[in-house]
Amino acid sequence: MTSVTLVGARLTDPGTEFVYHGESSACEGCPYRRQCLNLIEGVRYRVLDVRENTQVLDCAVHDEGVRAVEVEPAPVTANVPSKGAYAGSKASLQGPCPHTECPSHEYCVPEGAEFDQEYRIHDVLGDPPHDHCHLDRNLTLVEFEPADE
Repeated sequence: MTSVTLVGARLTDPGTEFVYHGESSACEGCPYRRQCLNLIEGVRYRVLDVRENTQVLDCAVHDEGVRAVEVEPAPVTANVPSKGAYAGSKASLQGPCPHTECPSHEYCVPEGAEFDQEYRIHDVLGDPPHDHCHLDRNLTLVEFEPADE
């Protein structure tokens, strides 16, 4: 389901994804709060389109201001335990990983997904990008369904 919201002018290209982190202390007193703070915290979103005939509005958080865009919840790509990883099943993230240099780290600790929640797998993408897991985990790269609003 699409929503109209305000995002930083640097994020307005269609296809850009971001995770909504909620209200900043700089939002206090802003006249655009209701249009800007209308997404679900912790959810990954994809920009679909910039609203026509909109202007860039001043913003205390975004240095180049904000613009009105249409967004929708976006899927999250993640590594999950291989056992039971198939389209339609539910899976949780394996747990934190301290190996930030690993090519799979962004999928083991993906933005927009929490360790203590289950997510429905939309698609199995295959083997993760690493050759060997430093934590000896048997992982599969999947795409979680977008969050429900």
